[in-house]
Amino acid sequence: MKDRRSMLDRTCASHTIGPDRFRRIEHWSHTVRLLPLILMFATLAAFEPSAMAQGRSTPDSFADLAQRLLPAVVSVSTTQTVSGREGVELPQLPPGSPFEEFFKEFFERNKPDQRQRRATSLGSGFIVDIRGFVVTNNHVIQDADEISIILQDNTRLPAKLVGKDPKTDLAVLKVEPGAVKLPAVALGDSDTTRVGDWIIAIGNPFGLGGTVTAGIISARGRDITAGPYDDFLQTDASINKGNSGGPLFNLAGDVIGINTAIYSPSGGSIGIGFAIPSSTARPVIDQLIKFGEVKRGWLGVHIQAVTEEIAESLGIKETTGALVASTMKDGPAEKAGIKAGDVILEFNGRKVTEMRRLPRIVADAPVGEKAKTVIWRDGKRQEVMVEVGALKEGEEQLSRLSQSDSTAKPTSIEALGLTLSEITPKLREQYSLDADSKGVVVTEVTPNGTGAEKGIRPGDLIVEVSQEEVSSVDDVRAKLKAAKDAGRRSVLLLLEGQGGLRFVAVRIGTG
Repeated sequence: MKDRRSMLDRTCASHTIGPDRFRRIEHWSHTVRLLPLILMFATLAAFEPSAMAQGRSTPDSFADLAQRLLPAVVSVSTTQTVSGREGVELPQLPPGSPFEEFFKEFFERNKPDQRQRRATSLGSGFIVDIRGFVVTNNHVIQDADEISIILQDNTRLPAKLVGKDPKTDLAVLKVEPGAVKLPAVALGDSDTTRVGDWIIAIGNPFGLGGTVTAGIISARGRDITAGPYDDFLQTDASINKGNSGGPLFNLAGDVIGINTAIYSPSGGSIGIGFAIPSSTARPVIDQLIKFGEVKRGWLGVHIQAVTEEIAESLGIKETTGALVASTMKDGPAEKAGIKAGDVILEFNGRKVTEMRRLPRIVADAPVGEKAKTVIWRDGKRQEVMVEVGALKEGEEQLSRLSQSDSTAKPTSIEALGLTLSEITPKLREQYSLDADSKGVVVTEVTPNGTGAEKGIRPGDLIVEVSQEEVSSVDDVRAKLKAAKDAGRRSVLLLLEGQGGLRFVAVRIGTG
C-alpha cells in the first residue's frame, strides 16, 4: 500500500493534490477495479424476473403431478377368438394305393391345430367421466370379443364399447363403477400448446402397468397419413407398444393428447411419438358418448393449396386458405353460392391457415347449422352463410361441367408453352373426353415451357383463365393479354384432367 500511495503521490504532484483529494482518487480507483463485477450483477438483476420465470416453467419433479394423475389412467385388456391355421388337404389317391396309408398317417401326425384359441392384448386408456366413460384408441379394442379395464389398484372392471371412430382412431368405453369411486381427468386445450412445452405421458407399455415418462412437445400438426384428419402432436416422451390410448398431459394435469403411434424401425421408442390433439378428440369423444357415432360436417367441395403464384394471381397477400377447385352439385357449398375459384379463408369462426385444416374444421361443425364462411372473390373478402351438411361414407366430391361441341384447329400459345384447340369429335375420342366436357383442350406441351413446369399434359382441358370461362383459343388469348396489360406475371388456369379439376398458376412467357 505504501508503494502504491507513493506512486499516486508522484503522479499527482504537479497538480497539488491534498490528502482529501487523494482519498477520493484512491476510492475511485477501487471502484474502477470493481466496475466489471458491478455491471455483471446489474445485468443479472435486470434479467432476474425472466430467469425466475424460466425456473418456474421447468419443474424440479413430476412426482406430485404423477401421483395425482396415475389413478385416472387405466390398462385396457381385450380378448378375441382366433381360429387355428388351415392345413393342407390329403391328396386324392387311388383306392388301395400303397401311398394311401403313408400319406394318411403323415397328414394325421402333422395336422395343424384347428382349435380356436383366446388371444389377449393390452393397451391404455383414461377415465374422462366419473360415471365410467373411458377413452382409448380404436385399434386397441378393434375386433375384441371381451373388453375390461384394470385400475391402478389392479381392480378389473368389465367394459362395453360405446362407440368408435376409425377415422381418428378413437373409441369410448363404459364401465359400471358400482361401489368403486372412479377418478377422472379433464381434456385441455391443445391449441394453446407450444413446441417446447413440457408434457408427461402415462400408459401401460409392454403390459408393465402404469408407467410415467416425460418430455416436450417436439412438433405440431404432423401428418403421418394415418387418416383424413391427421393433425398429430409429436413428442420425445417415451411411448412404446401398449401406450396406445394413453393420455398426454400438460403440467396443469389436463389431457392435451391421446398417444397413438410411434415412429421406430425397431418397435421401441426412439423419441418420435405421436398423439391425437385434444382439440381433435374432444368433439369426437362428445359425440361418441352422446350418439354412439360421429356425425361430421360436410361442405361438398374439392380443394387445393394456395401457392405463392396462385395467391399473386388472385391478389391475396398471404398463402392462406383453401382454393375451391370444384363444388358438388346440390351440395352445401353450391347452395350457398360458393364456386370454383373462391378461396375459403374462414369457416364457422375458425381461420383456415392452410388447405388441409379446412376438412377438420368442417368436420367439427354442427350438422344442420348455419356457418359463416369468409371467402376471397373478385379481389376482396366476402361472407356467405353455409348450412353444414352431413358427411356420408363415399360421398362424391367432384362434379362435371357441361360443354357444347365445336370444331377448330390446334393453335400454339407460346406465352404458356401450350398448343390448344377447341374440342372436336376427333379430340374427344382421342383423349376419352366426356360428352359434356367444357373448355379448350391441350394437344401439345412445349418441353421445358411454363406449362410443362406445372405438369400440364396433352388431353388436359383449360376450363377457365383468370377465373373466367373459356370456350375458344381466342378467349384464352384475350385473357392472357388482359393479364399482361394489368401487369401480372402469372395467370390462373382451371384445368380438368385425369385427376379431376385443379387450379394452376402459370407464369406468362414472352411469347
